[in-house]
Order: sequence, then C-alpha cells, then structure tokens
Amino acid sequence: MNNMQSKPIIALDFSTSEEIKQFLAHFKEEQLFVKVGMELYYQNGPEVVKLMKSLGHQIFLDLKLHDIPNTVERSMKGLAALDVDMINVHAAGGKQMMEAAMNGIISGTPAGSQRPELIAVTQLTSTTQEAMRTEQLIQVPLLQSVIHYAKLTQSSGLDGVVC
Repeated sequence: MNNMQSKPIIALDFSTSEEIKQFLAHFKEEQLFVKVGMELYYQNGPEVVKLMKSLGHQIFLDLKLHDIPNTVERSMKGLAALDVDMINVHAAGGKQMMEAAMNGIISGTPAGSQRPELIAVTQLTSTTQEAMRTEQLIQVPLLQSVIHYAKLTQSSGLDGVVC
C-alpha cells in the first residue's frame, strides 16, 4: 500500500469537541486530513473520530500504541473498526508487535472498507541524543537509531514511518 496522502495533516490539538467544531467551522467546504492525538482521543473517546468522519474528514489517529503484541493486535482490531485512515505504533515495540498491529488492523477493517495505513514512530521528536543514550541506553547516534527503526518497520510490513 503506497498511497500516503500528499495533503498536509492538520493536528487537532484541542481538548473538547466544541473547540474542534469552532476550528472546523473555517473549513466548511473543505475536506481535511486531521490528526486526532492522545489528548483529544482520551478525553473524548471514539465519538470524536465519528464526528470527524461524519464531517467528511480523513483521520490520522495518533495514539502511538506500544504494548505486548497480543494487546496491540486486539486494540488495533477495535480501532480499525472506527474507519480511520491512518494509525501508528512505536517501532521500539519490535517486529512481533508491529506485525501483530497489522494483523489487528486487517482483521478489524470492515468488509468493503480500505484498511487504515499503519505507520511507526522511530524516535519521538523530543528525544535528544543525550536522552537516548542516558535514558534508553541506546549508544548509537540518533540518526542511526531512526534509520534502524525505519528499516525494522519496513521489514515488518508497515506502510511508513514518522521519523
């Protein structure tokens, strides 16, 4: 699957549905590709995704799942049923977890729907070289870690990376 969108993904860094509705009022005639992150999703639940879909927007559900493979697979199965367009995991969860995530997405995608694209985060943008070495105990340069996780993501069959 290589149909990543070329239009920008707009981060909906809001806490409430009301704030989202006010923001989206400026784009009544336009279909956007929006990012629903942890803050928004955890405070509003799947209803916020359903609202975005009802307004015709594409959704990147940015929850960065990272857990044991079985838990990630079951979680992805449920999230795929929300008809999101893209979702992500942490590449640090490893190959088995990423493959389980893909299995969950495939099995959770409703019949007749296109499965969400699955991408992996290599290193968080807030991660510094020093933090990586002292907190994660990764001694290679940051760029080498990002490249390693990107290759691991590719070998796991995912659609892309955030790096």
